[in-house]
Amino acid sequence: MPTRATSPVPPRVPTIDLRPWLSGDPEARAGIAKTVDEALRTAGFLLVTGHGVDPALRSSIREAARTFFRQPVDAKQPYAAKVGGRGWLGPGAEANGYSEGTETPPDLKESLTFATHEPFEDPVVNAEWYAPNVWPAQAPGLRALCEEYLERMADLEKLLLSLLGEALSLEPDFFSRHMDHPTYGFNINWYPGTEVVGEPQPGQFRIGPHTDFGTVTILDRQAGKGGLQVYTDPADGGVGWEDAPYDPDAFTINIGDLMARWTGDRWRSGRHRVLPPPADAPAEELMSLVYFGECTPGTIVESVPAPVGRVAYEPVDSHVYLREKLDSITVG
Repeated sequence: MPTRATSPVPPRVPTIDLRPWLSGDPEARAGIAKTVDEALRTAGFLLVTGHGVDPALRSSIREAARTFFRQPVDAKQPYAAKVGGRGWLGPGAEANGYSEGTETPPDLKESLTFATHEPFEDPVVNAEWYAPNVWPAQAPGLRALCEEYLERMADLEKLLLSLLGEALSLEPDFFSRHMDHPTYGFNINWYPGTEVVGEPQPGQFRIGPHTDFGTVTILDRQAGKGGLQVYTDPADGGVGWEDAPYDPDAFTINIGDLMARWTGDRWRSGRHRVLPPPADAPAEELMSLVYFGECTPGTIVESVPAPVGRVAYEPVDSHVYLREKLDSITVG
């Protein structure tokens, strides 16, 4: 008896080449839009290639930032900031698991954190969401590198948001028109080994289990044993926690809570964590560049109605929502 052919199971986190999307071929674009929609309904994650961002730029940022992170604590302390601010988030500043209501130990990382570089006209908005970025003197080349990188991230974010609009059969600018002056965030996350952070406590991670808060996150990561894991719900055919796929040329993309709400829970906010330094490689050091896409302040987010959306949430002010989320992960 002949064997019945079976269709291959699509990967939970597929890789999308943006070049066919940009070429304008209708058939290719339709296929990409379908793949994106399916992936964001399950894991909430994608990999994207064909983005045109020079890998040498990403490497140069890591090299410059490492110069700062390897300074003694006393040298870094003048740049100390709180979650949502600009500057250095030192050990013990953040516990992302708090956002899920889990009392975890603080995350085993340090961060340099930056945000929008242009002030707002509204003084109330300006007071809450704008401050000059803080550039450490120990890394003199970091500012120019980051400013170039953030220009590329803004362009890539708008491209991705246009793709997301079309993946839902909405207007291409359905999401992107709300990003004219966003309060984006940018973190350089340093994950040193145990010689810096000590032995992990029970339930302690480099970053605890959580979902991101905003629209889309664009992550440039490094592979490691103590690296990124994503969660898919076994109740929906997922497998629980598993190592995220890795491609050195790709950006890892996930959607956040605000985007999930915007789509009426059609798409899933990508739950993830970063494992602690591994026992068999305690000196492992990784660094991630994380761009958090946000809206222009004052954007009112209303759930896309059925049949696209599944849940009709109450409209929310994007930045009231975001501030509550940021406050939830602050230690102390």
